[in-house]
Amino acid sequence: KMSSGAADLRQRKKQNCTESDKMAPEERNKENSKLGRSPKYMLIQRFAKLFFGCLAAVTSGMMYAVYLSTYHERKFWFSSRQELEREITFQGDSAIYYSFYKELLKAPSFERGVYELTHNNKTISLKTINAVQQMTLYPELIASVLYQASGSEEVIEPVYFYIGIVFGLQGIYVTALFVTSWVMSGTWLAGMLTVAWFIINRTDTTRIDYSIPSRENWALPYFACQVAALTGYLKKNLNCSAEKFCYLLVNASTYTFMMMWEYSHYLLFVQAVSLFLLDSFALAQTEKVHEVYRIYLFSVIVGYLLQFENSALLVSPLLSLVVALMLSKSLQMNMKKSTFVSRLLKIMYIYLVLTIAVTLNFLLKMFIPHKENEHLLKFIEVKLGLNTTKNFTMNWLLCQESLQAPSQDFFLRLTQSSLLPFYILVLIICLFSVTQVIFRRICGEPLKETVKLEDGRIGERPEIVYHVIHTILLGCLAMCLEGMKYLWTPYVCMLAAFGVCSPELWMTLFKWLRLKAVHPILLALILSMAVPTIIGFSLWKEFFPRIMTELTELQEFYDPDTVELMTWIKRQAPVAAVFAGSPQLMGVIKLCTGWMVSSLPLYNDDDLLKRNENIYQIYSKRSAEDIYKILTSYKANFLVIEDSICNEVGPVRGCRVKDLLDIANGHVVCEEGDNYAYSKYGRFCHEIKMNYSPYVNYFTRVYWNRSYFVYRINTVISFQS
Repeated sequence: KMSSGAADLRQRKKQNCTESDKMAPEERNKENSKLGRSPKYMLIQRFAKLFFGCLAAVTSGMMYAVYLSTYHERKFWFSSRQELEREITFQGDSAIYYSFYKELLKAPSFERGVYELTHNNKTISLKTINAVQQMTLYPELIASVLYQASGSEEVIEPVYFYIGIVFGLQGIYVTALFVTSWVMSGTWLAGMLTVAWFIINRTDTTRIDYSIPSRENWALPYFACQVAALTGYLKKNLNCSAEKFCYLLVNASTYTFMMMWEYSHYLLFVQAVSLFLLDSFALAQTEKVHEVYRIYLFSVIVGYLLQFENSALLVSPLLSLVVALMLSKSLQMNMKKSTFVSRLLKIMYIYLVLTIAVTLNFLLKMFIPHKENEHLLKFIEVKLGLNTTKNFTMNWLLCQESLQAPSQDFFLRLTQSSLLPFYILVLIICLFSVTQVIFRRICGEPLKETVKLEDGRIGERPEIVYHVIHTILLGCLAMCLEGMKYLWTPYVCMLAAFGVCSPELWMTLFKWLRLKAVHPILLALILSMAVPTIIGFSLWKEFFPRIMTELTELQEFYDPDTVELMTWIKRQAPVAAVFAGSPQLMGVIKLCTGWMVSSLPLYNDDDLLKRNENIYQIYSKRSAEDIYKILTSYKANFLVIEDSICNEVGPVRGCRVKDLLDIANGHVVCEEGDNYAYSKYGRFCHEIKMNYSPYVNYFTRVYWNRSYFVYRINTVISFQS
């Protein structure tokens, strides 16, 4: 029965494709005959519109990539720097990603390089890691293959090739947003406005300025391509060729996105929830939505296999939801028919899916061992106020700016660029229209096969409803965590640009207002051209001079103290030495010198999180003996103390590293709003600089400058008075 049902479904889809392919030319010919236009004229007009739209989309992406490259050069003076000075610009986890890219290029063969990364024991002391799995190094694998296979060794330096790929992907990101807005509105003017808003609000749309190699900069362009393809796939009356193309693009981009970012399945889960709600209210073709569910399922399976059996994917909410939807599909019989029983079953269907998904996820977590994302659940508990903790790592994460609620400056910037007001206007109109459509569906009124401009029913278009739900869900996350704004704001730009350029949106508004003085269709067409043009000119006048100033202003990023430290390590430290210090600095030391370190700025491994907390104790109020035992337990030979952390004066008291350590170690007691500190020992990073016993018994200063103090950890302890 199931096989026959599947055959019926395929046959139905084939018939729908054939009917739409046949009906579309007939309808167009009727319209053309009414307007006195020949089919040849219309074909030329459509081709010209498509050609110039594609040209504008590609040009926008290329110009944005060139803009990023030029801005990066002006900011860091990359072309006039030595290799060491260039590498210092990669900070924290970015330094680690690029260091593994360098190691792949230095390996005698690609196979040997991959083996060394999957069995890496030269990065972290006393620890062998699978760096490809733990750090999702597929972007570096691809970049190294392209660099060597294209014969670029004699043409371009590795660092330029690496950052060039990332900038190129950002160009694809912008192009995908352009196309999405164009597909939704029907005019590439919306795409131009999307790109303008994206670049003007670059501070809130991308982190490319601060962390070029971060996983999201590699992954989000593929997600944007997937969203663009999904937007086209959900459209009604789509011809077979376009539908197949969109389907294949959704497949390819979803698989690639899954491989590029370890947290990709969470973003796909949000998207799956959006599609689930879209299908639950019968606002889209169920067959199409379930095809996307199958893509999710296969993506998780492929990701699990290629990511060395990553158990985090098996316990992900995405897999649980998709399996629940698949299991519940067989119970969805007759639910689209307009009867009271069918509507009751529809409510039960939603409840059934949610119950199965939650139960399945709970069972999977019980039987499948997983540790990768446990710290995320603990963080969410503390963030929501469900739990309190003195744990250093949890409190340090809570103090990070990206994990705070968004500041008022964020909303002020979006308002100054006119993005937020227009987004709210478009969202309200679309939301009310969608609500009307849902109410009509509850009352048993069927959806129209073809929504015309004069109908004023923008809420009946499934791709619009999907984007409304999607941006609302992402917006809710962005209101909780400022770091989520980089996922939300690009689609705010896209939705706002679509809305002001869409005659259907203005027509929907005029239907509610019941305009009679002016013909509403004519006014809608005028406003859909006039409003974005006015917005574009105002943005050009206000923000274009600022952008040009950014590109012409010579900035200088130079850190002589760090350059001196790295130079000393390369010249004076033994090759087998192990360095200990803050995880962020250890990432730079690993990249610039290649020496082994005791910790790394990674937050997806419990052992590394514990290591980071232990080594951060060098900034706490603990004895020299305690610190010595901690460092020698990780076989560290040298200790690097940063003056910026030891003497940190943070804007938020209680979020400095030394404050968090005092709380975790019980050296601070809060009573009636006052803090009382007590400890038998002074702060280690201060006391060790005094060069008195017992500190000199355990540590010997071998190098210092204005920012860093380097101490050799004595293997033989001398007890001086």
